This record gives sequence, C-alpha cells and structure tokens, in this order.
Amino acid sequence: MKTIIYNIGTLAGILPEGVLKLEGAEMNHVECIENAYLVIEDGIITEFGSEDESIIKTQDSVKTGTEYIDAKGGFVLPCFCDSHTHIVYAGCRDGEFRDKIAGLSYEEIAARGGGILNSADLLHETSEDELYRQAMVRVNEIMAMGTGAVEIKSGYGLTVEDELKMLRVIRRIKETCPITVKANFLGAHAVGRAYKGRQGEYVDLICDEMLPKVAEEGLADYVDVFCDKGFFTVEETAKILKKAAEYGIRPKIHANELEVSGGVQVGVEYDALSVDHLEKTTEAEIEALRGSNTMPTMLPGCSFFLGIPYGNAKGYIEAGLPVALASDYNPGSSPSGNMRFVMALGCIRMRLTPEQSFNACTINSAYAMGVSDILGSITVGKKANVIITKPVPSLAFIPYSHQTPIIERVLIP
Repeated sequence: MKTIIYNIGTLAGILPEGVLKLEGAEMNHVECIENAYLVIEDGIITEFGSEDESIIKTQDSVKTGTEYIDAKGGFVLPCFCDSHTHIVYAGCRDGEFRDKIAGLSYEEIAARGGGILNSADLLHETSEDELYRQAMVRVNEIMAMGTGAVEIKSGYGLTVEDELKMLRVIRRIKETCPITVKANFLGAHAVGRAYKGRQGEYVDLICDEMLPKVAEEGLADYVDVFCDKGFFTVEETAKILKKAAEYGIRPKIHANELEVSGGVQVGVEYDALSVDHLEKTTEAEIEALRGSNTMPTMLPGCSFFLGIPYGNAKGYIEAGLPVALASDYNPGSSPSGNMRFVMALGCIRMRLTPEQSFNACTINSAYAMGVSDILGSITVGKKANVIITKPVPSLAFIPYSHQTPIIERVLIP
C-alpha cells in the first residue's frame, strides 16, 4: 500500500538516518520543509521533499492503488513518543484528589497506606479482561492526541501473580493495537501490603520469584525501580538491577522525584536506558550522566499535578546533555497522557524553546524507550507514524495554543 501526503504547509522533525538522539545545542533546531510532500509505502517513509505538483496531479489513484491525503496546508509531524506511563491500572484515585487539595503530600498519602497500594488493591480485584478493556480506553485516547509509541509499566500488582497479570495485559495491548508498545516490569514500585515492615524480603521476592517468571514468559523489555525517599534504596536498586542483568533485561529508573536519592548514579552504573523524574537534581547528577548512554527524562505532568518543582531541563541542555519529556500517565500523580500538554509545560514551566520541547517529546523520548531507530522523526526508513494538523502559523503555536483542537488526523500504520 502506497500513500502520498501532499499540500503539506510544513513538514517538521526531519532528521538524517542514524541519528538516535539530540544533545545540548542540537536540541535547539527542528529541520522543516515548506510546501512539502511525504511518501509512505507499507507503513514506512520512503521519500519526502518540496512538493512537485506534477507528482500529485499526474497520478491516477484508481489505477495505481495509491492513497492521496491532502494535508490542506497543515503541519505534518512525527507522532509523540511517550516513554514513561503507568496506563494499565484499575479504576481511579479521585478520592486522593481531595486529599491533595486538602494539602496532603504524595509522601503523606503513601505513608497512610494509600497511593500505589490503593491501586494495587483495586487491580487485585479486577480481571485481566477488564483491566485490558480499561487500559485500551486510555491507549485509544493517547493515540487520538498524537502519541504513536508508549512505554507501559507494571507496578500496581506488587504480588507475583498480579504483576504477571499486568504484564500479560501489556503484551495483549502490543498484540492488538497499532501503537508501538514497550513493557517495563516495575515490581519495585512500592512494597506490597503483605510485606509491610519486611522490605528486604520483598526485594528478595522480586529477585527470586518475579524476575525469573517475567523472563521465562518474555513479558518485559525493561526493568524499573522506584529509587527514592520512602521507597527503595540504592543498595536494593542495585540488587534488583544486577539480577535483571542475568536475564538480559535493561533498566530504566525512577529517581530523584522526592529527594536526591542516588538513583541517577546507580542507573548510569547499570547502563539504564533512562533515568526518569529528576525533579530534584544537583551538578552531581549532570556529571554522572555526561558521556553515558542514559537519557535523562523529565515528567512535567507530575510536577503540574502534584505542585512540586519541575526538572531542570534547561540546565541539562545547557550542560550539553539530552533531555526527554514524557507524560507519567498514572492514576495518582499525573492522570493525563496528553503529550501536547507535556510539550506545552516544557515551554511554559521549564522555559524550553518550542524546538527543544518538541525534540524532547519525539526523538529523545523515542530513544528513552529504545525505538528511536524506527520512530521519533521524519526519516526515510522509519515507521510513518505522523500527525497531520490543521493549518497553523508555526511550530510554536502547537504548545502556545495547547488546548486548541488542531489535530486533523493521526496516522499509525
């Protein structure tokens, strides 16, 4: 099947083949072509450039079997890549929303036995089919808003069987949905209720029972640990990552949301693909990341919802590092998967330029979930996951007018 998108006002997000991420000053630029066309064959980008009217007007779509899409002067962009979500969960936590309004912090709600543990209780009572049904509502929602790839974590099971249930649901989403999905085993999201006061034993359960079964069924692309104040220590994190390495499962780490935890450093030590959150950071984290293969990933939706500091994305970029942005879509601290709003928060609250924020939400977030070789930019040979917008004046208009319904169509072949 061949598709030609023509009458493109601006084709944006173009990168040469082989570019997997952008660092430092490289993030300041988004290559564009005005008055462009894009050719897609069997779901892959095969050609693009300035529009030659003869290409469009001399073709007969009936005879050639080619689909022609008139972009009507809008932008065509690579779909967003959301490298950090928890969208497989049961129900919601709107009751805790009232607690937050009343002034309770994330840590205080967790200390009272709420938060993640409430989600674990709900998930335990929910069937695999119902969990899949609820998750697909969210998957379809984020696709409609322009997300073409998503990483989904477990972590609301906190028992062997419930963690496996979550990961099987994620596998089912992979198998039934056109969106690109990566699965992340996050058994170390919190300590299950049955192990209250016995955190070391729970870590042993992860290493001795959960990880072997996850690996045996091939359920996870990555392993994650919430290495932060009140959750898992650097030593416990290292123990889990060392065990995961025996099965060839690469880490991604929750780090420095609540305090400077050492999670960044242990992540880099074990070659984590990304270290995520980073609301709290120092020069030590920047130096640890310098020269590494680890993508610092910040989650402004979490900062917005919880009223906590935003990550120092601009400082990281000025230090020559790459930065990715992701939604953290979850029921407790970021109940939204709108990556366009994430891009807007990158500009409005983190003071990134539209170009920096766009690159953080596309090519760099694709890198942070291990798919920047096939997604995240307009590049010959990559999957043609693209957003077609209504005519808008500039790239900056997309985050500037972040609630205006500008998306005309999302293609995810």
